[in-house]
Amino acid sequence: MSTGKDKKLAVFEGKRIRKTLHEDEWWFVVEDVVLALIESRDPKQYIQRMKQRDPELGKGWVQIVRTLSILTEGGPQKLNCAKTEGIFRLIQSIPSPKAEPFKHWLARVGKERIDEIENPELAMARMQELYEKKGYPKEWIDKRLRGIAVRQDLTDEWQNRGARTTLEYAILTNEIMQGAFGLKVEEYKQVKDLERENLRDHMTDIELILTMLAEATTTKIHRDRDSQGMVPLKKDAQDGGAVAGRTRKDIEAQTGQPVISADNFKQLSARKPKKLNAGGD
Repeated sequence: MSTGKDKKLAVFEGKRIRKTLHEDEWWFVVEDVVLALIESRDPKQYIQRMKQRDPELGKGWVQIVRTLSILTEGGPQKLNCAKTEGIFRLIQSIPSPKAEPFKHWLARVGKERIDEIENPELAMARMQELYEKKGYPKEWIDKRLRGIAVRQDLTDEWQNRGARTTLEYAILTNEIMQGAFGLKVEEYKQVKDLERENLRDHMTDIELILTMLAEATTTKIHRDRDSQGMVPLKKDAQDGGAVAGRTRKDIEAQTGQPVISADNFKQLSARKPKKLNAGGD
């Protein structure tokens, strides 16, 4: 069986590949693999066409692919995954110049697993390398990585205290964000002109800090109150978010500027870094 601690991100040429340890083997999210090998905004459609082009792959799909629970920022999500042998079979049906480098990358993943068990900081170092390659400022990366650790701590508490589904995680996250910023996640993404992008990857320094404050406070409240079940967890999330919300309003009163910023880091994909200001102008 896989556990929350076994769910990690791997990186291939700057692309994130989610993976989970299941029955002592790495299983990789199929959509992530496809996106790493091709230029497409709709991997689901590509996969359907791929199975049509390769009838043998379509026939053997259920033997190659298994639906496993992957812990995402929005909570546990059931996603199609395949282990190394299955991924090699999929690669045969994807015409891409990246196919051979990807095969070599897969061969290294097993060793990386051993290395990370011996030294867990290596996983965080690889995440840092990903953001550096994208062009994020070092100071921002430090806060983002800390935020990831804070978020993981919180989601572990949710899982242990009765939250199980993606919808429940989304509800709790929205309560925190509403309290901290007066916006739900999707509303916040609209402010920043985001679609499928990760909201936190486009926050300013101060937005990241306030998000960490809200989530760390919520985690502490869960533990102090020993909350169990969605109703108490939701109340804790509201209270934790409100702590950061009061801090945000105090910052805005002192600076005379809104904390919530419409700026984003989307331009980094074009390799034109732009430094976001902390005030949120």
